[in-house]
Amino acid sequence: MSPPRIAVIGAGLAGLSCARALQARGAVIRLFDKGRAAGGRLATRRAEAAGLPLQFDHGAQYLTARSEGFAALLRECGAAPWGGPGRLVGTPGMSALPRRLAAGLDLVAARHVTAIEGAPGAWVVRHLDATTVRPGRPLPPGVPAREGPFDAVALALPPEQAAPLVAPHAPSWPARLAAVRLAPCWTVMAAFAAPLPLPDSLRPEEDGAIGWAARDSSKPGRPAGAECWVVQGGPDWSRAHLEDTPEQVIPALLAALGARAGRDLPAPIHAAAHRWRYSLVEAPLGQPCLHDPALRLGLAGDWCLAGRAESAFESGTALAAAMAQPHADRAA
Repeated sequence: MSPPRIAVIGAGLAGLSCARALQARGAVIRLFDKGRAAGGRLATRRAEAAGLPLQFDHGAQYLTARSEGFAALLRECGAAPWGGPGRLVGTPGMSALPRRLAAGLDLVAARHVTAIEGAPGAWVVRHLDATTVRPGRPLPPGVPAREGPFDAVALALPPEQAAPLVAPHAPSWPARLAAVRLAPCWTVMAAFAAPLPLPDSLRPEEDGAIGWAARDSSKPGRPAGAECWVVQGGPDWSRAHLEDTPEQVIPALLAALGARAGRDLPAPIHAAAHRWRYSLVEAPLGQPCLHDPALRLGLAGDWCLAGRAESAFESGTALAAAMAQPHADRAA
């Protein structure tokens, strides 16, 4: 019997762990992601200012490992200690971790999946150029590409993005996904010509504008020269300012960072902002994954378990194990 062909939609940590585990079991994987590369929130932004290379981990700031399986994976990917006990970061940036995890996988980048069609054993994935898609706006004209058939489909997407794709096939799932709550996060990336009088990382205990801030240039393997900071808005602040523009968010979060320093900050030599609409898990699904063996359809993500990168890894691995079982039964 030929190996199963499985489409995995979403190349963040959950999708990568699912794809790797399924491929290790003999499946033929086709991995789709709307980003230019694998990674999701394991992301690194690069820039240049005043002749200096700049680098910012503007998504996940660090990882921790409670299980030996995840710890072994991070060692395999060259993660290095930084900051507090147990904190690990990718080198030379957080995006190095998913790049290594994606090695050997058949990844189709910059593709926005618009629909899943067909039936179990003959699924078809519809997708189009992600650079033409604008959040909150109608899809651009044109017929999406059609790819398949696939024996099964795994989706490693935020619940709000997964729900419309699975609703025609698993009508009870959107209601379950609606109970999951993820907070947004505005992130400011700023570089300065001189060091700021602040610790390398801070997480204010009180609710306020800043949920987390870090001197990214203090991480191992980062470019020398400029003082690079990542400032992430707290969940409530980011939710209240979700539709603000970067031009509004940047001065607000930098002013809050200046208040932490006890003085006005110097003008940055570079400043940019990124909005993560789906970031911190506030109310998880409460189980490792969703899977329907009859449909050969499944969902995974950190939102299944908890707001930790390791939860995404565990969810993707759990979904792979669940999806592999029907194929093993059928082959027997």
